[in-house]
Amino acid sequence: MSPAAALDSAVARYSLALGDDALVLCQRLCEWATRAPAIEEDVALMNVALDLLGQARSFLTYAAEREGLGRTEDDLAYLRDERDFSNVQLVEIENGDFATTMARQLVFSAYQYQLYEALSSSADEQIAAISEKAFKEVSYHRDHAARWVVRLGDGTQESHRRMAAGLETVWPFAGELFEPFEVGSELSGLTEMSIARDPASLHDPWSAFVTPVLAEATLEIPATAWAPSGGRSGLHTEAFGYLLAELQHLHRSFPDAKW
Repeated sequence: MSPAAALDSAVARYSLALGDDALVLCQRLCEWATRAPAIEEDVALMNVALDLLGQARSFLTYAAEREGLGRTEDDLAYLRDERDFSNVQLVEIENGDFATTMARQLVFSAYQYQLYEALSSSADEQIAAISEKAFKEVSYHRDHAARWVVRLGDGTQESHRRMAAGLETVWPFAGELFEPFEVGSELSGLTEMSIARDPASLHDPWSAFVTPVLAEATLEIPATAWAPSGGRSGLHTEAFGYLLAELQHLHRSFPDAKW
């Protein structure tokens, strides 16, 4: 493979992973439609999901362009199998109750905030442009989740119990956010070229935001040695298969349908 082709492949895979994160979390949040605790929150969560869908479409379109295989964003979203998705496991875990969803949203949107801020200066102009727009969106996502975590954690005895339980469920999956995408592959070179960012470098600023939020919410950081991983390499939770079946069912059932 020529250097140019190798670079295209690496950029495509990187963009695909970022797009997969956004697409899968979008699908999860859409499950709250008509089920949120209040109509205002129903609207808020759907707006967050729409932002994530826009991010997913942008990254998947760019991934399809750079890989040069004639595929489209729809092909990547609807016609790949489970092991071909490279999203982190955090975004695919089941919603649980509202507190669990807010815990997941805090952890992930705080990560996306740091990621997109860093990628806004990417040497790849398209990644930089997508990230600059997405950064403005996830600023709201992060603050919205933080307010709910504080409200529930420092609320009633029952809301505190649920918020603590939600955090316990979500926290083990946070570590994967800061792992290298694939050590030893061509993706590692993207960081040296200032196209990508080392995920590990995002951890400290992420923690600097999340830790005070949890303290204000009177929540303790869960102590756990369990750290699930492998999503970037195509290893997913059992829940992901069911999510993907629902996401892809219509397109696979009617592949040539036109709106």
